[in-house]
Amino acid sequence: MLQNNLLSTLPAPARRALENNGINSLKELSQLTEKAVLSFHGMGPSSIPKLKEALQAEGLSFKK
Repeated sequence: MLQNNLLSTLPAPARRALENNGINSLKELSQLTEKAVLSFHGMGPSSIPKLKEALQAEGLSFKK
């Protein structure tokens, strides 16, 4: 499961979108493009900045 502090900042549909697509860590999330994440059912554009911030805190980023 993704870090609890990150999950608490995301809306429930966005959390479920990540979980339903097997994203259980920021490292796994960093293997995807923003476009791919936005294509998940329930993921909205307002969640992307929060995800970017969490990735950057760990020295990671979305795949280009």
